[in-house]
Parts: sequence; C-alpha cells; structure tokens
Amino acid sequence: MPSPLGNAIAETAANEASAWLVIRAEALALAEREPVLRPLLQSQVLDAQNNAAIIARVLAGRLSVAEVDTSGLIDLLEGALTLDILASVEADLLAVRERDPACTTTLHALMNLKGFHALQIHRVAHALWLDGRVEIASWLSNLASLVFGPDIHPAARIGAGIMLDHGSGIVIGETAVIEDEVSILQNVTLGGTGKQSGDRHPKIRRGVMIGAGAKILGNIEIGAYSKVAAGSVVVKAVPAHCTVAGVPATVVRIHPASEIPAETMDQNI
Repeated sequence: MPSPLGNAIAETAANEASAWLVIRAEALALAEREPVLRPLLQSQVLDAQNNAAIIARVLAGRLSVAEVDTSGLIDLLEGALTLDILASVEADLLAVRERDPACTTTLHALMNLKGFHALQIHRVAHALWLDGRVEIASWLSNLASLVFGPDIHPAARIGAGIMLDHGSGIVIGETAVIEDEVSILQNVTLGGTGKQSGDRHPKIRRGVMIGAGAKILGNIEIGAYSKVAAGSVVVKAVPAHCTVAGVPATVVRIHPASEIPAETMDQNI
C-alpha cells in the first residue's frame, strides 16, 4: 500500500506536469495574439524538449536580456506612442534637463539616462495594459527592469514632467499614482504593506521630491509640494507643503507655498 508521503509526492508530480502543460498551451495562445513575442515563446517554451529545458531557456534568455525582432519591437513601441504620451515624454526630457546638474544637454537625457528610458517604456507598457494587452505589457515592464533597473508595474499611473534620477533600485507598485512634476531618486520604493489586494500603494501628489532610499508603504497620500528625506520610511499620510524624515517619518519642516521640492532638488531637511 502506498505511504502518505508517496501519495503526496505523486500528487505533486501530477500537479507539476499539469502546470507545464498549461504553460505550453498559454504560450501557444499568446504567440498567436502577440506576434512580437512569437519567436521568443517558440525558442524558450514551445520548442523545448522537456520541462527542465523550458526553465533553463527562460532563465538564460533573461540573462542575455532579450530575443526579439528589433523591427517588431520598434513597431510595437511606435504604435503605442500617441500624441498625449509624446507630450509627456517631452515634459520628462525638460524636467531632467532642468533638475539634473549632470545632464548637460537634452540629447544626453534622451540617449544616456536609464531612469528616463525606463519611464518611457513604462508609458508604452501602461498604454498596452489599458488596452487589455496585459501579457505583453508585463513582458515589456520586466524587460525594462532587467535592462534599466527600475521595477514599475504597468498598471501604475504616472504623470508628466517626472524625473527618475539614476533609476537604480526604484520600485513602483501596481496601484501607485504619481502626479505631474515629481522627482524620485534611486532606491525609492512605493510599495504595499503585505499581501492585501486592491488599492494598496502610495499616491504621490504634484511637485513632490522623494530622496534616495526612501520607502513609502501602503495606500497613503504624500501631499503636494512635500519632500521625503533620504532614507525615510513613510507609513502615514504626509500633509502638503512639508518635509518628513526619519524611521518612521515625521514632519520636520513646513514649507512656504512657493517652494517646489521637485524642482529645487534640495536634499537638506
């Protein structure tokens, strides 16, 4: 008679076999819906001889960045760049040029700054997400994270005139909202506080500056024209026109209404 452990192992093996069959079926269906992804899915999933080959090919492909047709990718990106998105791209370029002293020309921002690049990929991924093309939106976001560093969920809503300074280590969750004219430095997290679903990420209002390494957690509001000091952990709502600092963060300064932290980029508290 089989032992309980033997039954458990057999059940796990059956579930795993079923999961790989589902993966193959899903890959075949997605390849039909999204031609840009067809060669990738063919080489990494559909042509694999066994389950181990699938995971090995997927991981190796991620380490080598991407296996897609460049012309198809250009068509995908260009087709999503509406006039509204292009206006946001231009506002982002001007924001970086004005706020980053290391950015000597607008061309430099366009060609060399990975925070800017990641943000523009997000704009395309978000448009695809809203159009119901969630698989390719997620793939594009993941690719941008691998190449540029920021990890931005394609459902996150981000305004115009945004600067992601350096970009490395930035995490922006699914239900996060970032309004216009916001500056975010490296290693910032706009995250949740656990496994809860629904609206669970921060809302960053206009003109805010978030310093390097700050963590803002939960469905809380960071008021307009406020500043979050570097290294702070914010778990409660922040009023407009103030600076917060510390772990947990507390208000340390009230600003005049004319002060725009996102533009001045003053790191002092």
